[in-house]
Amino acid sequence: MKKHYNFAFFDEGSKREIRRATLKAVAIPGYQVPFASREMPIARGWGTGGLQLTLSLVGKEDVLKVIDQGSDESVNAVNIKKLITETTGISITEETSAATLIQSRHRIPEVPLQEDQILVLQVPMPEPLRSYEPSEFKTKKLHAEQEYSGAWLILFEEIMNYGNMATGADHPVLVHNRYVMAPSPIPRFDNHKLNHSKALILFGAGREKKIYAVPPYTSVVSLDFEDYPFEVESFQDKSCRLCGAQGVFLDEIQNETTGETQYQCNDTSYCMNRLNEKIK
Repeated sequence: MKKHYNFAFFDEGSKREIRRATLKAVAIPGYQVPFASREMPIARGWGTGGLQLTLSLVGKEDVLKVIDQGSDESVNAVNIKKLITETTGISITEETSAATLIQSRHRIPEVPLQEDQILVLQVPMPEPLRSYEPSEFKTKKLHAEQEYSGAWLILFEEIMNYGNMATGADHPVLVHNRYVMAPSPIPRFDNHKLNHSKALILFGAGREKKIYAVPPYTSVVSLDFEDYPFEVESFQDKSCRLCGAQGVFLDEIQNETTGETQYQCNDTSYCMNRLNEKIK
């Protein structure tokens, strides 16, 4: 830990302000709480909102895991880990089950989260109504009145144009039967992991200055229609080329030699653990 930095980079007043916003977000599931987003030593778009949440919550006994689109070793993940460890001295792990605090971009780990864990998701656009309403004042009013017909209309137009709901990621969800929420750009495959999760799930948007949350054991339902139910990405009859895993989110890979399409676990830590178990 670098002595010329305060523990976890921020001054204690900044941490308290972010924690207060976080507590309000936990108390009102799915509600976007404004907060005074701080300047960070990384570029906006690199997860400054999620990083601010992590730095305000981390303690000396925490064990941290950082992933970016399923990878523990991407440029984003490595640099975030470096900043946190150099200003806290805490332990780092790639094991999902060993982490007390997990910061992620675009994925929820394959290993089910537990009650003593916190997952922080980085969010580029927290407002699920922004695609059809540019005014912040009006979106707040729509949330207050629980007027979400525009969100349903967007999904209906996708069905008319493509024959199904074509959201590749960030498919809107209804939280606690009250607020429509953007789940961050996680694939549809991960939406069900939000529903009645044992872990506390926090969402931080640095550029938009918003924090929101899904507390443990909270109802989270993906928006759909009775005749067009919500469907996740299908990997039926597909398995990971390395560990053989099925029923997980897979990346599609083109073999440069044969031209054959192959599949591989998106969650690299999950894949490596399965491979290690096979070797044993």
